[in-house]
Amino acid sequence: MRLLMVSGDRQVAVGEQGPFFAMQREFSRHFERIDVLCPRPERSVTVRTLFERVHLHPADCGRAGMVSYIVRRGAELLRENGATLIVSHDYGWFYNGIGSARLSRASGVPYLSELHHIPGHPVAANLRERLDKWIARRYVGWAKSRAKAFRVVNSVEMPELLRAWGVPEEQIVVLPSLYIDLDVFRPVAQPLEPEQDVLFVGRMVENKGLERIVTALERRAKAGQRTSALFVGKGPLLGATRAAVQRAGLQETVRFVEWVARAEELAELYRRSRVVVCASTCEGGPRVTVEALACGTPVVSTPVGMMRELLVEGQNGAAAGFDVESLVAALGRVLDDEGKRKSMAARAREAATRFEYASVLRGYADGLKRLAGERT
Repeated sequence: MRLLMVSGDRQVAVGEQGPFFAMQREFSRHFERIDVLCPRPERSVTVRTLFERVHLHPADCGRAGMVSYIVRRGAELLRENGATLIVSHDYGWFYNGIGSARLSRASGVPYLSELHHIPGHPVAANLRERLDKWIARRYVGWAKSRAKAFRVVNSVEMPELLRAWGVPEEQIVVLPSLYIDLDVFRPVAQPLEPEQDVLFVGRMVENKGLERIVTALERRAKAGQRTSALFVGKGPLLGATRAAVQRAGLQETVRFVEWVARAEELAELYRRSRVVVCASTCEGGPRVTVEALACGTPVVSTPVGMMRELLVEGQNGAAAGFDVESLVAALGRVLDDEGKRKSMAARAREAATRFEYASVLRGYADGLKRLAGERT
């Protein structure tokens, strides 16, 4: 079977081996050929082919020309190489989905709209996310009569939202996108001495709830519960988060690391933390909490993405709401009873084993083949 994918990942064409590259290493084994349309990268293109079967076609235009490029270049690729299904990663202003819908109509090849998460859902962090969610709703309403189906990556949050937006049940396909190397992200035989109580890993942006995390740490300190923390990540709010730590007087107990180069190093950080925290207002996964669980580290998380399905209160962590008070309480339920925390750690990996790298990507490939009417 051959695919035409319309992706938002432009970095793979300049040699960066990020999530799209890692996905294709296994995913591409299940297909004869995959052509990938992607935005124009900011640097010169250095990579055109991945793993022999994946062929990259970066745009020759800017964002404003993407719809036309997808229709024009997509039609050429369908004539040259054929494809049974168009797979469109849809987000933002939905150039990919609009272009894929037009290409599908012109060619007769069905298209799948992939919605990994909706900004602003379940909670908007700012006005921009409210606008993004409004745009997404308008796109879904327009696309439901054009797309063969909508692929979502969790089985509770996104199907509920799409049903509320009028998408028929039979048009919602759950195919997880979260995959983990369980040989890297695993506990060790002898538990390591923790280096920090709380670990945050992620991009420093508004929807991550960084201010709430700092405030929760401050409140614990004022209550006499000294809590060490490590923030791993960079982004536009890094400076503001550092400043918030200074204002709270936490500079002696809170550290920052902007980048961890290797997955093995990240796994070591998870194993040396007593709890991993996610205070996000919207997420697709989040990946970091599942990686932490796989390493045997309990998590505290808001009910975003897959966490409504994976987090079991008192068994592998604690659930927090979108307010500081509930975050403080959830951290306390994990950190303030070491015996209970260790019991949670012993059970944490159970929730992560179904995200084994090869099996998840095989399931994704099989799902696409079923949509296209192919045998799996």
